[in-house]
Amino acid sequence: MIAFMLLEHEGCSPTVHPTAYVAPNATLCGDVRVGPDCRVLFGAVLTAEGGPVELGEGTIVMENAVLRGTRRDPLRLGRQVLVGPASYLTGCQVEDEVFLATGCRVFNGARIGTRSEVRINAVVHLRTVLPADSLVPIGWVAVGDPLRVLPAADHEAIWAAQKELDFPGYVFGLERPADGGSLMPGISDRFGRALGRHRDDCES
Repeated sequence: MIAFMLLEHEGCSPTVHPTAYVAPNATLCGDVRVGPDCRVLFGAVLTAEGGPVELGEGTIVMENAVLRGTRRDPLRLGRQVLVGPASYLTGCQVEDEVFLATGCRVFNGARIGTRSEVRINAVVHLRTVLPADSLVPIGWVAVGDPLRVLPAADHEAIWAAQKELDFPGYVFGLERPADGGSLMPGISDRFGRALGRHRDDCES
């Protein structure tokens, strides 16, 4: 039988409940906890970057999804959550019975309430709070607390809400540069050093 990849990271190893299924080419790294009756399908990556990744009972992570826990914001999914193919979730809290469709993006500090739906290619932005039973339509952007749900074409309104959420400060601890400056040297340095800790990972 082909085993999936389990990697120890910073002294923590993944745990998988005996009733869960993890596909042979999925990768679990660090403090990842896969609960009862979960399904983690082909090509999925679950990585604990200083904070845990937890899947509640009966949760399904589809092909090529990426789930990342961070030191400031662990990633926790409740019971019977579906994460669609090619989705990306980082440092977010998702309550029970939530549908996260193909290609959606959920960012650091976001919280998604019970029975909510984030549809194909939709975005839940940094530190955004979706109350229970919320809906983000296909390709739309949810931003802020209180919540605004906007079409992707409404860039000015999205930016007005997004700017106050301070993505570079919250995620990377960097001040937004003046016009003509670039965040990328700082991001490359800080994020690169953090990701470099994977050099010492080993199979568990």
